[in-house]
Amino acid sequence: MGSRAHLLPYAALLAVCFFWGTTYLGIRMALESFPPLLLVAIRFLASGLVLLLWARWKGWVLPERRELVRTCLFGLMLLGVANGALTFAETWIPSSLAALFLTTSPFWLVGMDALTPGGERLTAAVAIGLLVGMLGVVLLVLPGGGAMELGPNLWKGFVVLQVGSFSWNAGSILQRRWRPTTHPLLTGALQQTAAGVVYLAAALVVPERPVMMSATGIAGVLWLVTFGSIVGYCAYIYTLETLPVSLVSLYTFVNPVVAVALGKLFYDEPFGKREAAAMAVIFAGVFIVKMKVLWFARQRQRRSG
Repeated sequence: MGSRAHLLPYAALLAVCFFWGTTYLGIRMALESFPPLLLVAIRFLASGLVLLLWARWKGWVLPERRELVRTCLFGLMLLGVANGALTFAETWIPSSLAALFLTTSPFWLVGMDALTPGGERLTAAVAIGLLVGMLGVVLLVLPGGGAMELGPNLWKGFVVLQVGSFSWNAGSILQRRWRPTTHPLLTGALQQTAAGVVYLAAALVVPERPVMMSATGIAGVLWLVTFGSIVGYCAYIYTLETLPVSLVSLYTFVNPVVAVALGKLFYDEPFGKREAAAMAVIFAGVFIVKMKVLWFARQRQRRSG
């Protein structure tokens, strides 16, 4: 019994690594039936309401008004802007390329943390890691020689995804420094519901293409709600509470690999030697940055201990 309890956090981490990697394919499938705004609205309203019902069953109390507003605003930054950007980007570029572009997320996090009061300053090692990662991105977006010749859509997808990545990491930093008093799953439920409500309002006002129901599209939505927003998110919260952050952060390396493999398997998305080399270079940059950040964290613990 004890050994099973010991293995549970690692099983949750495997779930995060796999299921969050599948959401790129899930979005592409869902877009076959639903336009972007409506898709994001349906996804987060459904998952948010399910988690709110769970919170009510557990007897968790909603936060007071000020904290509730702040929680919802962070939800719009973390889920509304970031996942909305990913959904729109996948209308222009393959899901596997979108996953590769989002491997730059740790660079945004480190850069913004360095610019905020009390954040870690950039060192030579971190700067080298950022430079290496950016070289991998350049290799992806330079014209010619790659398997994905997408023209202007390539740049549209890249820019929109970087806006989403910026919003995700800015929201992460603000929420981490604010430290809400509610249970993490209730916080997530409120954030997902808030994002869903805002996108539903936008979908009712902004003209979009009509819904074209298909088995693939419906399956994509169900997968996103169940395994992306509910199972994946709950597993992520659990791993943060039970495993070292350095170990949990490994999902950033695994998710793109899963996304690329599934994109190739189900949609035959192009992925050549140039894309593989770019992914390796970006991963090398992320690894350098993560190792230096972990070293900073250990030094801080020693000083405080």
